Amino acid sequence: MSDDEPRWLTPVERTTWLSISELFMTLPGALDTRLQQHAGITFYEYMVLAMLSEQEDRTLQLSELAELTSGSLSRLSHVLTRLERHGWVVRERSPHNARARIARLTPEGLSKVVATAPAHVDDVRELVFDALGEQDVPALAAILAPVLERLQPGGRPVRPGRGVGV
Repeated sequence: MSDDEPRWLTPVERTTWLSISELFMTLPGALDTRLQQHAGITFYEYMVLAMLSEQEDRTLQLSELAELTSGSLSRLSHVLTRLERHGWVVRERSPHNARARIARLTPEGLSKVVATAPAHVDDVRELVFDALGEQDVPALAAILAPVLERLQPGGRPVRPGRGVGV
């Protein structure tokens, strides 16, 4: 193999990659559909509400919220506009940094997360974890960790939540 030659995937790598790609393409849509049916919101809207619910003061700077939800600031801004219309979130100036904006979960927004979480967790369990053996879950977490580290070096560690959402 020359230096110019791509490192083609082996048959096992190709099969695995196609499975991962299919999961990336189908799981968010399946979660969107179910959340729309249960709660009238999208998966991304739910994740925004859930990440806010996990903060002690129910607030996050917009840049941090975008990072926690793996979204762009533009996408987050559009979603926050929809969530604000429902009265679930408000955007404010940060009391700690006059140039920064924060999102704050309202009591109505917290109620929405609390009401939506049980069905969402059931969906996640049914679509993902019920398909795995008990020993597969920690193995999957261990497999995903180095891949996520490459995507977000020194990125955000997965930590036990304090909220009700995820």
